[in-house]
Amino acid sequence: MSDAGQVVLWLFLAVVGLFVVVTMAKSIRIVPQQQAYIVERLGRYRKTLGAGLNFLVPVIDSVRAKVDLRERVVSFPPQPVITSDNLVVSIDTVLYYQVTNPADATYNIENYLQGVEQLTVTTLRNVVGSLDLEKALTSRDEINRALRVVLDEATGKWGIKVTRVEIKAIEPPPSIRDSMEKQMRAERDRRAAILTAEGVKQSQILNAEGEQQAAILRAQGSRQARVLEAEGQAKAIKEVFDAIHAANPDEKLLAYQYLQTLPQIAAGPANKIWMIPAELTRALDSFSGAMSGLGLGGGGEKAAPAKAEAPPVEGGERAIEAHALPVPQEAPEPVPAPVERRAEGDVR
Repeated sequence: MSDAGQVVLWLFLAVVGLFVVVTMAKSIRIVPQQQAYIVERLGRYRKTLGAGLNFLVPVIDSVRAKVDLRERVVSFPPQPVITSDNLVVSIDTVLYYQVTNPADATYNIENYLQGVEQLTVTTLRNVVGSLDLEKALTSRDEINRALRVVLDEATGKWGIKVTRVEIKAIEPPPSIRDSMEKQMRAERDRRAAILTAEGVKQSQILNAEGEQQAAILRAQGSRQARVLEAEGQAKAIKEVFDAIHAANPDEKLLAYQYLQTLPQIAAGPANKIWMIPAELTRALDSFSGAMSGLGLGGGGEKAAPAKAEAPPVEGGERAIEAHALPVPQEAPEPVPAPVERRAEGDVR
């Protein structure tokens, strides 16, 4: 064989070897974890390759698409939505989904991500459009549940599982926000005023209860003090009464003691008439006679006391005028005229 023939042979063997190497390289596929490869044979779906080492038939089999099986998060831009009370609000949503069937996600829809986005927007408008603004602001959980149910039903045939739908923000118009802020401020002021009034009311109630308890305790203390004082006075009077009766004093001593007590009786500004017991007049007669006898014995002069018998007063008492008592303008009932008792010699 000539040199030219050998060169051609070596070139042919090289081309065949290169073709075999390339073919073997294309027939081996290593699939990463949480990914799936869609394999077609002559343009028709053949199988789905899982994670690991896989072999394909060279030239006949080909990989159509690579699908990520991990859960993905998509944040959609704010969407204007009209509520049932004709107010336009802007709503931001976040969608969590996962591909469960790579073949359906590849062949049943051209772009499943765009389909999920558009379906979320339309479903959100339908759900929020049936609510008023106040209900929409306070019913996020209800809106999320409604969106998830609708999206699950629609995306099931696409091989997609919507795991969660969250509303990030609901932004009402600026004028509505100002009105809401004023309403919230008024509500806070009202609650503060109510709490302040309740505090003042409770404080006044406690003060009144404290004053009531203090007044009751003071009254009880005063009553007990008066009872003890009355008991002490009664005991003292009883002891004095017993002592006087035990000593058996005569009329002269009683008359002397009464004369000493008269200034104290007349000291009161309201005392105008003194009531002298009838028995005391006899003691005063004896006392005045004794004093007259002492005067005669000392100066040698006779002093005949002139007695003026006073008519008896009802109850065995005689009234003598002491200090001027303010007499009422109305005519009093007739009483016996007071009688002054004097002796020729002044009794001191």
